Amino acid sequence: MSTAPLFLLDPLPGAGPARLDGAEGRHAATVKRLRPGEVVLLSDGRGGLAHAVVEAAGRDTVELTITERADAAPPAPRVLLAQALVKGDRGELAVELATEAGVDAVLPWRAARCVARWEAGPRGEKALTRWRTTAREAAKQARRPWLPVVEEPVTTAALARRVGTTGAALVLHEAASERLADVALPADGELLLVVGPEGGVTDEEIDVLVAAGARTVRLGPEVVRASTAAAVALGALGVLTGRWGRP
Repeated sequence: MSTAPLFLLDPLPGAGPARLDGAEGRHAATVKRLRPGEVVLLSDGRGGLAHAVVEAAGRDTVELTITERADAAPPAPRVLLAQALVKGDRGELAVELATEAGVDAVLPWRAARCVARWEAGPRGEKALTRWRTTAREAAKQARRPWLPVVEEPVTTAALARRVGTTGAALVLHEAASERLADVALPADGELLLVVGPEGGVTDEEIDVLVAAGARTVRLGPEVVRASTAAAVALGALGVLTGRWGRP
């Protein structure tokens, strides 16, 4: 039996009637083709999660009855991913995989060796919108009650300032002497994970981030691509911090 699909509904009401309309309603009615009696999950993207039964489906609306509602605690520690811009659809792949692996927020990073450039204006806004849409859809696919936030892109200087505000900051680097598995990780607060571009993080960027309080770590003996490194690291963090052991 497959897991019930998840749809976003904000605000999320308590037990009783509810309606999916707009884009979510069209997707539920025309793509998923929900029928009376089927069970679905609803979330407001901020921890609220509800079970509901389909009562009726129209052309672009679905009428529901919520049978149970609960609030999921946020993951701890909260993992913020600084993902360097990656060319083509590999940037969206990085966001998709990281979201499915449990990232809590994504910070697009304009690293020195980024091939992709998000300049101010319509093109940059379009690229940022694609990342945000990808995170939203991946969170629904993973049945996550918490939607990751994709923030505005930052420079290295701004990223260094962010490092100074987090409980811990780790820069993935294949030449690092420490392994991720050997680093003491916080149980709560915010953990910043930094992933560089295809060409790697420059020595100057490493110096700036380390001076701000970050540590360089490696995942293992292999070199992981920029589009998949975050997902691999998040899988490790899920086990090492106990995030995956929490309800």
